[in-house]
Amino acid sequence: MLAAYLLAALAISSTAHGQGGTTSPKRGLVYVPSDKHPDDDSIWESPTSDLTWYYNYQSTPSPAFSNSSKLQFVPMLFGASDSTSTSGPSFLDDVTAQIKAGADIKYVLAFNEPDGQDNGGSGVPADLAAQTWIKEIEPLKKQGVKLGAPAVTGAPNGFTWLENFFKECNGNCTVDFIPVHWYGNFEGLAGHLGQVRGTYPNKTIWVTEFANNDVSLAESQGFYNSSSQYFDRLDYVTHYSYFGSFRSDVSNVGANAAMLTQSGKLTDIGSWYLGGVATGNKPGAAGRNTVFAGAGLLVGLVSVWCLV
Repeated sequence: MLAAYLLAALAISSTAHGQGGTTSPKRGLVYVPSDKHPDDDSIWESPTSDLTWYYNYQSTPSPAFSNSSKLQFVPMLFGASDSTSTSGPSFLDDVTAQIKAGADIKYVLAFNEPDGQDNGGSGVPADLAAQTWIKEIEPLKKQGVKLGAPAVTGAPNGFTWLENFFKECNGNCTVDFIPVHWYGNFEGLAGHLGQVRGTYPNKTIWVTEFANNDVSLAESQGFYNSSSQYFDRLDYVTHYSYFGSFRSDVSNVGANAAMLTQSGKLTDIGSWYLGGVATGNKPGAAGRNTVFAGAGLLVGLVSVWCLV
């Protein structure tokens, strides 16, 4: 724990107001393509982008990236239902079919914020999640796929939910890494990561959603710089994806956290995240009643837990 705080302090002290040209193989993309702005898809796969993987809260790839040679798709089982009636293939069937078709599926994610529901969380009880995991996710281990634990919120009840999940699994859920979500300042993020690491010391960590929501542009930029430098220093953080791959006028975490302006140009954060230099493009404020929902079919899937 002390080492984590020392690294956090180092990250803060070494972060200037700007950053540019830094790349990282750990960086990925959490992205729901926009029906309104399909041209935005190509931004994330530009020749200079350093992104290596992505997820979209679904079990199948986004059509825009289905033939991508750069972005490795990571399927997610978003939620679970206790209904006996099903429509279409199961998560296990979906992923297995992709593997048989030649897709390079190395990892899967599970249960987006099951301990929450108000802001797009899946709201899955721990016992149902364990039952679903054993049926739909655990068999993928035999196919060489590494399994991510349920991606709980950064709230205290997230730890409780995850503890209950493992109890319900009764030793039948094999987890290779722990996904983390965080919304708030950098100091809170560093402390939360330290707590996760202390709770699960033998597991690597993926930070699959993070941003400092509803703060000034300078605060958003400082948070991004500090966080990305911190993640790159930590050997147990193997993957991270910033929550901001949308236009600023549809952001539900504040316009200043977005990686694109309202006209679809890369902001400083967006350019830095792709390994570029500052653009000077300022994000415009979101409309009063606007929230980010990505494609129309995925309204409510993207979630935020704000800790202040």
